[in-house]
Parts: sequence; structure tokens; C-alpha cells
Amino acid sequence: MNVPWKERLDEIRLNSLADMFGVEKPIIGMVHLWPLPGAPGYAGYGMGTIMDHARRDASALLEGGVDGLIVENMWDLPYYVGADVPLEATTAQAVAARAIVEMAHVPVGINVVHNGGLVELAIAVAAGADFVRVCILTGARLWDTGDLDHGCAADLLRKRKDLSAENIKLFADVDKKHSVPFPGLDLETHIEWTEFYRADALIVSGRMTGDAPPLDKVRQARELATRPILMGSGTTAGNIAGFLQYADGAIVGSSLKVDGVAENPVDLDRVQGYMAAVRSVRGG
Repeated sequence: MNVPWKERLDEIRLNSLADMFGVEKPIIGMVHLWPLPGAPGYAGYGMGTIMDHARRDASALLEGGVDGLIVENMWDLPYYVGADVPLEATTAQAVAARAIVEMAHVPVGINVVHNGGLVELAIAVAAGADFVRVCILTGARLWDTGDLDHGCAADLLRKRKDLSAENIKLFADVDKKHSVPFPGLDLETHIEWTEFYRADALIVSGRMTGDAPPLDKVRQARELATRPILMGSGTTAGNIAGFLQYADGAIVGSSLKVDGVAENPVDLDRVQGYMAAVRSVRGG
């Protein structure tokens, strides 16, 4: 039986990662912005410096062969949560993200730490981005900042529709790093809830930035999920082939930096080595 409203929701949902990225097992490189205005690490260097470093990292990632980018406020720590992200940081990230969108030939996403669902949607609309990474679409978790946070699906999906922005896809974390789940929320339940509330793809990560999840966790997520699974942390040139047995792609940041240190610039040689390992899995 045809149900028109359900058909419309299904039509706007991403069918596969290849539909967006043009390849199987896409790799999405992180553009970690320098501290934005208002953050403790910001030293008055201005948007020109922020964008120069962002463009350099994006250029190295693109030259190295990644299939997508995410622009993130990585160094605005300690982080605000949700809608508490300051206006000056939001506008600065939108300006920087637009600069990356204009230079990139691959899909670009937005992430605002921690769980800035409506904030990152606003940035994505302003920047012309293709997707957002939603840290907690459903359920509830305790962040490393001490904030007890909850899913933003109801507000986020309504706002996306209001802004005529349903072309912006939702990549949602399950069992998100830098946080612990509300008691009783296991991986199976979180995947079920997150898929029910219209995530286009799911993200599985380790405990903290740069930490890999156990391979068994990725295998379990693949068995439980009906949506594509992306690795969200901890992949390297040495382990990505193993993870891509089960994951449908990966988001990668720290291991592509000079010496594998997150705050360093992107290292082109590391990107090329990582992508060579990915090609061995893709078969090309």
C-alpha cells in the first residue's frame, strides 16, 4: 500500500554513501579549525589565519584523495553543548566552512562539538554544505564536560524542513565518543532509535578522539544496522582495511596529521598512505 507521507520521507533519505560520494567505502577527512573567536585558545589572529590553515589542511586531504570533508570546531574546547554554542563561534565556523565548500570538489559536512544539531544545520545552510554529523540524534548521554545531553531529532528534522534544507543529510553517532550513555541505553537500542528517527548513516567511534573502537563493536553495529556504518575515530593506514570489512566508510582526522598528533597540520604523505590502504580494500 502506498502511503504518500512515508514515501516522501523515504525519497529524501540517502540510499547509500556511494550516492553522495561517488565511491564505495568513502573516506571523509577532518578539517579541524583553529580555535574560533571566543574560545580559550583564540589569540586574536583573525579569520584570515583560521581560513588559511583550514584551506591548507583541506588541500592536503583533497590532494591525498579523500572522498569528502567535514569542517569542525575541534579546538573550541572546553566545549559548549547544543544550542549554547556562542554566536561568534557559529558565524565564524560558517565563514570558514563556506571557504572550504568553495574550494572542494567533494561533499562537505559540518560538525559542531558537542551536539550542536541546530547550530550545525544553520552553518550547513549558510555554507552550502551537504551533510551534518549529529553527535546525539536520539537517547541521552553524559558529556565529558559534565552536561547531561539528549537527542535533538524533533527540533532538527522540523527545522531542516522549515529551511527547505532536506538535501542536507544526517550522519548520526551511536555510542558517541567523549561521553557515556544514560543507564540502560545499549548499542542495539541506540541504533534502533537513531534509524527510526531518520538518520541517513550511523557513526561508530571509540572512547575519545583518536581512539579506535573494538572491531567487535563495529561488527555488531553492522549486524544490527540497516543504514550505512561509518567509522568515527581511531582509524589508521594500518587498521583501516580491517575495519572496512564491516564499516561502509570512515571519518578520519588525527592519524592524517603530522606525527599523528591531532593539533598538527595534515600530512600529505600520511593521507596518501591511508588512501592506498583503502584502495586495497576497494580493489582499485
